[in-house]
Amino acid sequence: MDAQFWDDRYGSQEQLFSGDPNGVLVTELADLPPGQALDVGCGEGGDALWLAHRGWLVTGVDISGVALDRAAAASGGVSGRVSWKRGDLTTTPPPAGAFDLVTVHYFPLPREPEHTALRTLLASVAPGGTLLFVGHDITPLPERLTDGHAPGDYYQPAEVAELLGTDWTVTVNETRARVTPAPEGSHHTHDTVLRAHRTHP
Repeated sequence: MDAQFWDDRYGSQEQLFSGDPNGVLVTELADLPPGQALDVGCGEGGDALWLAHRGWLVTGVDISGVALDRAAAASGGVSGRVSWKRGDLTTTPPPAGAFDLVTVHYFPLPREPEHTALRTLLASVAPGGTLLFVGHDITPLPERLTDGHAPGDYYQPAEVAELLGTDWTVTVNETRARVTPAPEGSHHTHDTVLRAHRTHP
């Protein structure tokens, strides 16, 4: 799933997603004091804009230029609090220790033997910061979908939890029913949720 794949997918509709923030984001972070945030796979910007409206300074990163153009167009009164960057996490790692919050929702991060991209993502959370990593519950899905993708080829939140070091405290690691209904035609009814706090060294 490269940049062309995602540009084509976003380009196939005037708006691919609702523009609303993901339900888990709202549930988990409504009371978190604002700071610097990184939204990985930000798409059309629903989560990043919600955070910006709540006082966060947000960097939204996505591989799709089509999605980022839509996100920028929707920035409105918070354009000064959010920046949009086109990038691929596997080739352009975020700066280490730069963010008080790193949020990852339904982002297909491919598994690697050395976990290089994942480790650089985790390292971007500042001491005292929060990681929110949310995926689809793939338990009821076949090993390979009709579009050829294999859900098991990508990191799941529970697996990320197992790879966290001793400088992390896991506060949520569970499967729960979706807060908002899945898009029409989707197989997904439950989310897998990891929330972790990076402790000070």
